[in-house]
Order: sequence, then structure tokens, then C-alpha cells
Amino acid sequence: MVDRVGGVWGVARPVRESCLRAMPAAIPEPYQSRLARLRARLAKRRLDGLLITDRNDQIWATGFTGEDGEVLITARRVVLLTDGRFDETADREAPWATKVLRTQRGPEATAKQIRTLKLRRVGIDPARISAARYHALAKLIRPAKLCDLEGFVAALRQCKDADELPRIRRAIDIAQRAFQRMRRWLRVGHSERQIAAKLVYEMQRLGASGPAFAPIVAVAGNASQPHYEPGDARLERDQPLLVDFGARADGYVSDLTRVIWIGSIRPAFQRVYDTVVAAHDAAVAAVRPGIRAADVDHAARETISQAGYGEYFTHATGHGIGLDVHEAPRIGRGSRQTLEAGMVVTIEPGIYIPGRIGVRIESDVLVTDNGARVLSSLRY
Repeated sequence: MVDRVGGVWGVARPVRESCLRAMPAAIPEPYQSRLARLRARLAKRRLDGLLITDRNDQIWATGFTGEDGEVLITARRVVLLTDGRFDETADREAPWATKVLRTQRGPEATAKQIRTLKLRRVGIDPARISAARYHALAKLIRPAKLCDLEGFVAALRQCKDADELPRIRRAIDIAQRAFQRMRRWLRVGHSERQIAAKLVYEMQRLGASGPAFAPIVAVAGNASQPHYEPGDARLERDQPLLVDFGARADGYVSDLTRVIWIGSIRPAFQRVYDTVVAAHDAAVAAVRPGIRAADVDHAARETISQAGYGEYFTHATGHGIGLDVHEAPRIGRGSRQTLEAGMVVTIEPGIYIPGRIGVRIESDVLVTDNGARVLSSLRY
């Protein structure tokens, strides 16, 4: 990997910052529509521009996937700032944007473009930039001002468009097929680490760029830790195995959880398992446009509480997925968000009895005009 060489980041030969040039009029879909939505929101806020510093916000707005990048959007321009390592990538993925190759890691190049474009009020998500860089940039652009817009792009990313849904479906399909391959391979004696590695291997064999996150693989009582890290524990007969996994494909992710076993399971575990399944189904049934996310959470939580396990459900019922594994909306107690058609969310209630039992069932669900469509199809 190319890194800092002589004070220049990722530049094999001297590259000076490019001059601004007129942006071509033709912007392809889906970026034309996405930029139009961003610009409409900027106009309502009376802002001259928007600075995107989050990589996945950048990918959503421009298609540029380079890990070093910032995007400056105004009413007439899209300026893409990156370094020499991603020169060709920028030309291939966002040729319609004005490319600026910066030779310094600091915010000077960004500040220069803001000054060149004579912007006065620039929106920025303060949660997507370090405090040090934020304050340095704010100082460099004076008398222009940075205006905090937390979640500005994330709010638009909640509802998936026609370009995004097939990518999410592909990520789900890959994850499910990898899980099925792993299950056919699975034997008593396999360790949690071996099972996790098998899943990742199969997802990549099937076309994933990688896992959406490090798989959670937990044998027996280890599953009582919701974010357990796989270790050396080995699967035994008549013991449950919790597997939380997802694939990343075309930039988008899936997120699924299943509990399986070889042999039979004692009645106490079966009762917990059946309760989680019922809670999962109740939450899915509640999903529809206009419902509060907190009410979907309540549907799952009430089912678990009525069965006597309320204190053992310790996290939210779900969250959005897309370019990130965890996106808005959050489906939990106290959530003030309302579900809208086009959102893709997880439904994942669980019961965790410390050191004894852990069960979570998770599906990926599309909010439609008429209710919910479960995109995942693995048995549970």
C-alpha cells in the first residue's frame, strides 16, 4: 500500500492541485437524482455548498470509492478531492466531477476550493470529521463558515433507490448461499474460528468483496454475549450454534443471524428459541410505512416480556442497512423515527441469559407501500 513518501500522500510523481474546470452537464443516474435531492435540501437551508467527508456518503453521492476523498457540492459543481493514488479511480468512477489531486493530507486543499468558489456558508456533518480537522478547516476558510448538518446525507440514504435494492439483494443472496455451504460442511468438533473462516471464504468464492463485518460465531453459552468474538470453543452434539454474518457486494451489505444445532436441543432452550421466533415475526408484521420505529421494537419486546424473558432482551430490535452495516433508522425504544417505503432494516430480537443461553433471529426486511417484504429466505 502506498503511504507517506517525503511528505506527499500517495503520489509517485509530483502532482499539483488541479485547477477547477467546468463540470460536464451530463451526470448519470442514480447520481443525478441524488445530487438534485441534496441541492434541494441545501437551498432550503440557504447554504452555498456541502462538504462530504464520510466515505460511504461520498460513494452514495458520486460513485467514487477511493478511501481518500472529500466531495464539495454546490448548486452548479461537484468537486472531488483525492490524492494521486486514486487519480485513475476518480476518472473511471466519477469522470463528470471536477477532480482535484491534493498533495497534502491537511485541509488546505479543501479550504482553497471553498475560497475559489467564493462560498460563504458550507454545510458539514460534524460526526463524520475529526474535531482537529473541523477546527483547522473552519479557521482556514474565514470569513466563510461551516454549518453543522449532522445526518444530512444519512437522512437521504435511508430510503433505497432502484440502483441500491438489487445490490442489497445480491449481498443477501451471497450470504445465504455461503451459510448453506457452511452448514453442509459443518461437523461436531469444528471451532468457532474455523466456522467463521469458512463463512468468509465461501462468501468471497461466491463473489462478495468480503464480509460485511467479522462474523459472530458462538457455541452454546458463549452466545449469551450479543457481540461475542469467535474463539477456540468447539461445536458439540446437542449444543446450539449462533451465527451472525453478512456479505458485502457491490458496496452494499447484508446482515443475518441464525441459530442451528446438530442433534437435539433440551426443552428449556426450545422455549427460548420459539419465543425469539415469535418476537421476530411480530416485529416483521408490524413493519409498514408511517409506523414509529419504536412501535416495531415494542411488538418484539412485548412478545418476549409476556413469555417472561423481558430482562434478557438487551438491545434494539433492528437498524437500517445499506452501504453501512448500521444505518438509520434505529428500531429501538425511544426512537423518534418513522418508517418509510424504501427503507431496508434488520429485525433481530434476542434473548441472552448470561452464561447459559443466547438466541437471536435476524432477517433483512424492505419497507414497502403495503407493509413488509422479507428479503432473506433462510429457514429459522
